[in-house]
Amino acid sequence: MDCKYPSPFELDRAQRLASTSEVDRIFLDYCCAAPSFFPEMSCAIVTKFKIQRQGSGGDLPQSGEFNPFPVARRVNSFQAVAMDDDMEGGLYQERTRTFPNMRSKPYSPLIFRLLMRINSRVLLVLLLFGLGALFYIGASTSPIIVFVYSVCIISFLVSIYLTKWVLSKDEGPPEMVQISEAIRDGAEGFFRTQYGTISKMAILLGLVILSIYLFRSTTPQQESSGLGRSTSAYITVAAFLLGALCSGIAGYVGMWVSVRANVRVSSAARRSAREALQIAVRAGGFSALVVVGMAVIGIAVLYATFYVWLEVDSPGAMKVSDLPLLLVGYGFGASFVALFAQLGGGIYTKAADVGADLVGKVEQGIPEDDPRNPAVIADLVGDNVGDCAARGADLFESIAAEIISAMILGGTMAQRCKIEDPSGFILFPLVVHSFDLVISSVGIFSIRNTRDSGIIGAMEDPMKILQKGYSVTIVLAVLTFGLSTRWMLYTEQAPSAWLNFALCGLVGIMTAYIFVYITKYYTDYKHEPVRTLALSSSTGHGTNIIAGVSLGLESTALPVLVISISIISAFWLGQTSGLVDESGSPTGGLFGTAVATMGMLSTAAYVLTMDMFGPIADNAGGIVEMSQQPESVREITDVLDAVGNTTKATTKGFAIGSAALASFLLFSAYMDEVASFAHVAFNQDYKEKPDYGRCVSIVASASLREMIKPGALAIISPIVVGFLFRVLGYYTGHPLLGAKVVAAMLMFATVSGILMALFLNTAGGAWDNAKKYIETGALGGKGSDCHKAAVTGDTVGDPFKDTAGPSLHVLIKMLATITLVMAPVFL
Repeated sequence: MDCKYPSPFELDRAQRLASTSEVDRIFLDYCCAAPSFFPEMSCAIVTKFKIQRQGSGGDLPQSGEFNPFPVARRVNSFQAVAMDDDMEGGLYQERTRTFPNMRSKPYSPLIFRLLMRINSRVLLVLLLFGLGALFYIGASTSPIIVFVYSVCIISFLVSIYLTKWVLSKDEGPPEMVQISEAIRDGAEGFFRTQYGTISKMAILLGLVILSIYLFRSTTPQQESSGLGRSTSAYITVAAFLLGALCSGIAGYVGMWVSVRANVRVSSAARRSAREALQIAVRAGGFSALVVVGMAVIGIAVLYATFYVWLEVDSPGAMKVSDLPLLLVGYGFGASFVALFAQLGGGIYTKAADVGADLVGKVEQGIPEDDPRNPAVIADLVGDNVGDCAARGADLFESIAAEIISAMILGGTMAQRCKIEDPSGFILFPLVVHSFDLVISSVGIFSIRNTRDSGIIGAMEDPMKILQKGYSVTIVLAVLTFGLSTRWMLYTEQAPSAWLNFALCGLVGIMTAYIFVYITKYYTDYKHEPVRTLALSSSTGHGTNIIAGVSLGLESTALPVLVISISIISAFWLGQTSGLVDESGSPTGGLFGTAVATMGMLSTAAYVLTMDMFGPIADNAGGIVEMSQQPESVREITDVLDAVGNTTKATTKGFAIGSAALASFLLFSAYMDEVASFAHVAFNQDYKEKPDYGRCVSIVASASLREMIKPGALAIISPIVVGFLFRVLGYYTGHPLLGAKVVAAMLMFATVSGILMALFLNTAGGAWDNAKKYIETGALGGKGSDCHKAAVTGDTVGDPFKDTAGPSLHVLIKMLATITLVMAPVFL
């Protein structure tokens, strides 16, 4: 049937597109092109079904309506599509449980493809030679570096064991495997597009940094050691590119394991809830150990290489206390990739989510989790994009920034106190995070499988199991931190100083535990705030939004108080440690706050494990739903998914707290660098495969375009502000005006960014779990008016917790890092 005039379907679609963002509009133009994906659908068929609108009542079966899209099972959506018995022989007669091969040609990054082409024996020889050179350089630097190398390599071997253990589990029936492969295909399409763009931007920025450093002034320390401008420039750029590369690898590792573990968790859920939990935790543990291990060994390799190459501490050469300043490029590279990965990943996730709903449920009338819709796979890939790849890069950057800033402050304090061997204070952060790898591995292996019936009632609460593992890790962290401070920070000038610093670490560990508990309280539906938010949904959509916003604002109070008390306590403990400078003034305060930050991040690997658990469980639930597994299996994955939402929220709270303390350290390191420069203190059927990779690539490209403006704002704004006020200070007789204004900008950006990130993350997580609480059967359950209002809140909360909030706590660290790198421009 030919249509001479626009159908109601086309008019309605045009109205929606007029109010849709550019990302979703580009996405819709590709995904909802009927000739490409639904050629059987003529205008005659399209105009015979009613477009469902949220909350309009149109999602209920209407008398006498004709609906050509029958559904063979329950759809997890308030926009349920009615079945029509008269359409048994229609277009979508039934949903088969066997899907065709949806897998495209496997993709691996270029570096992996090059390594795979090398003969295995040659590769083994090169590996042994590289390890030998690594340990030789480490031994020439310090025995502590050798210890760090050893622990990191052992942790990599443990991660390999975890990988083999996870991959040895069965993938389940063919329908599960095919859906999982489609998700994997989409993930690789995203990785190619996003990280290809980020790598080009990193190279361009590296050239800019090289130009700036070639024309910058040198510090007195560099002049006395003979370190010229060109050497300093090339060192900084090399460190920047290495940090960016390692951060990108950290993100890829997070995604690589999640898209392979999801189907194994789904399959395990058919047998045992505890087995499914164990697989998800160990898969997350693999990624966490690799991320933390790479951050530690990357900095250790750079430190040792520069130490040997520049002949540090030899007559006329650079002092070891000044060496950490050469590492700031590494932290900047990690921050750069983390910011764009978080921005692009967050925007992508929400664009895919909205696109999947509009294309599938509204325009084509097919179920939400139908594998024929390429946007559904993009939506599931989004879980891995925003919560695995981006979070891996985020925590990698947090650890790198904290280690480098603490090394700078430790070296500065040791120099002021005239400590003969300052290497202990400088290398202390590397030792702490080496022990982090050990104790987090113990926590991961403490979660073991037990024989259970797989019934929810007989299964232990997954959150309690994860908390037990975290408690084990916390106890071990306290013990190893005390051991580390006695080993590394003991000095004859202040024999009891190590005990004060051990207490600083205890303050940080307690801060981490309290942060996790506060976030859990405000986002877990077992506690009153989320249940109150769910209850507000019974009076409508507006009250749900109001209650969610008020909950988010309320949730900022306790974390801010905890951070403030932690900083003040750690500073006081450092000041009273007994370390004094030549004039007798206490100098350990700032280093005390650095030690507290190390204490907070001393369990980072286990916290990242809990975070990775969330998207893996979420993907597993989607695979179970799409492959039409029994309802009992879906109930198990629903429980794991709900716990995953809470762990993701707690990890975001942990990341904000660590970002606050790390930014404080970076601010202090920035002032130290300023002082050193200025010399003063200061688809239609199941037979044809939808193009998942191209669909993911389209929305990723659009999201990358959207992320460039805020990313550029973070990079350019401190440089522009500092340079302009430097010029103004030159003409007004205030040579340090540029550096002081940038410091003020950094201070207020950090404070406001922390508050906004806390509000956005907590409110978004609370909205999400309020909806899930209602879906358990409370307040009318799925399909009720209360549920529809909760879905509206969840729609608002998704960009809060997955895009804006995580991007902010990366932003504040990015601002702090770039001011540290670009300090010479402001002077």
